[in-house]
Amino acid sequence: MQNAATVLDVLRGRGRRGLSCDELYRQLFNPQLYLAAYGRLYSNDGAMTAGVDGETVDGMSLAKIGRIIDALRHERYRFKPVRRVYIPKSNGKKRPLGLPSWSDKLVGEVMRLLLEAYYEPQFSDRSHGFRPRRGCHTALTEIAETWTGTTWFIEGDIADCFGSLDHEVMLSMLAEKIHDSRFLRLVRNMLQAGYLEEWEWYATLSGAPQGGVVSPILSNIYLDRLDRFVETVLIPEYTLGVVRKRNNEYARIRLAAVRAHQRGDRQTESALRKRLRGMPTGDPRDPGYRRLRYARYADDHILGFIGPKAEAEQIKARLARFLHEDLKLELSREKTLITHARTGAARFLGYEINVQHSPIRPKVNGVIGLRVPAAVIRAKCAPYLKRGDPARRTELLNHDDTTIISTYGAEYRGVVQYYLLAGNVSRLNRLRWVIETSMLKTLAAKHESSVAKMARKYKAVIQTPHGRRICFEATVERAGRKPLVVRFGGIPLKRRKRAVLVDRPSVPITPRRKQLIDRLQAGWCELCDQRSQVEVHQVRALADLTSKSGQPQPAWAALMVERQRKTLVVCPPCHSAIHAGQPTAPSTA
Repeated sequence: MQNAATVLDVLRGRGRRGLSCDELYRQLFNPQLYLAAYGRLYSNDGAMTAGVDGETVDGMSLAKIGRIIDALRHERYRFKPVRRVYIPKSNGKKRPLGLPSWSDKLVGEVMRLLLEAYYEPQFSDRSHGFRPRRGCHTALTEIAETWTGTTWFIEGDIADCFGSLDHEVMLSMLAEKIHDSRFLRLVRNMLQAGYLEEWEWYATLSGAPQGGVVSPILSNIYLDRLDRFVETVLIPEYTLGVVRKRNNEYARIRLAAVRAHQRGDRQTESALRKRLRGMPTGDPRDPGYRRLRYARYADDHILGFIGPKAEAEQIKARLARFLHEDLKLELSREKTLITHARTGAARFLGYEINVQHSPIRPKVNGVIGLRVPAAVIRAKCAPYLKRGDPARRTELLNHDDTTIISTYGAEYRGVVQYYLLAGNVSRLNRLRWVIETSMLKTLAAKHESSVAKMARKYKAVIQTPHGRRICFEATVERAGRKPLVVRFGGIPLKRRKRAVLVDRPSVPITPRRKQLIDRLQAGWCELCDQRSQVEVHQVRALADLTSKSGQPQPAWAALMVERQRKTLVVCPPCHSAIHAGQPTAPSTA
């Protein structure tokens, strides 16, 4: 039996060749792939969220993997309908989210590993969403570094992309490379499993469920055809010339400045040189010079065009026609815009993007600028404000100080680290003050104290690459281990051109195996200290095991707290006893 890394390496080496019959489906019989998938999924927040059948990651075992493989081997495995819930969007609308059962998540992750290993080397470099070593920051960095001189931005957003993927188009795309009818039938079964809403079944006639493990890679396979259309048709057609034609006005003024210098007229020379600083050396209206650039993140894409607006309108129309006719998708009318790059600003991945122009600083002329939108700061401040002023958060008052500071710190850090590419990142000082004041008011309300006293108690100074910075931190001493330090702030609000965050780690299975997988394969009950077939008992959070009433903890809970693990490998009788609330024998190990 090949290990997981070997299987994925073989698929990556296929290049652009197709996969022969049974070459992909038979890899679904490899238990090592399921263990690798389990190691990736078990620590996710959604692992303990039940699907329609109530199944979660709790109770995972090698026997369950064996049952799944047996069902797949005899083509009896069927994906269950997903449980649909709705989550709010920033515009006030709601987005449907599908919650699959645990077994479907596990099989889906194995399918994702196989598809990603084969298709990833073939994807366009201009695609950044749901890909290893890529993310929002890599897309924005590429735009900032290579789109200099852009005249028009063409913003594109596909309306309900995940929900509109045509199943027949998707399967035909897969069939171009994957000549394995059993695998294609499994994909069809997954896409058409339907969903339950208020316990009523609905068919899925199109789309892939948002929240599904395989949906991101399927959307990238689907939209790769859009990437190829832009790269092989639009970009060659709308890219002309090597360099711009010389700007005659610039040459005339420069010559006049030289002659003024020769006759000693310093005042005229200075005035002419000042005019030159705000002028381009090349002709901005050169009809023989065009450039078209493109970047995509999931269903959001943006094009930068150097040329007249009429041609930008043509590009937008051709994109809409291609999506409608070839991919059965529609561009969102309210989000698909053409923006003048110097006088306006395009919105992409939460940033404002424009082309800078300054008569005082000529070096920035034509350079792409990334900015934090004012609307983002208002939206991020809103949850911490009441009647326009920072306010305490009553839902945190029953938590300890460490949890309060950690919660505020994580929320602030997530926003700031995302916007560190922006040239005006210092604008986030307003957000820092609002969140910091809300945190101190929450702590003051908890201890019936004042904001000033809480600030003095938790204020600290730390060293950063940009010098010393003030932050707020709390320390928890732990026996035999390093103290736990939680922190709010201390992040210099300075632009970092190389602040790159990626969506997920690289595809290859890490050489160092997950410790949980080794414990599961050892076949030893960690509670009764007996060799047996084992299962994994898992809890959502260790905090759920802490006794609030002072009552002694069960032996299994005390063991998990002692080892600081949310998982415990146990035999089926011990696992049943845990869920039944019956006493269990503690391990003597």
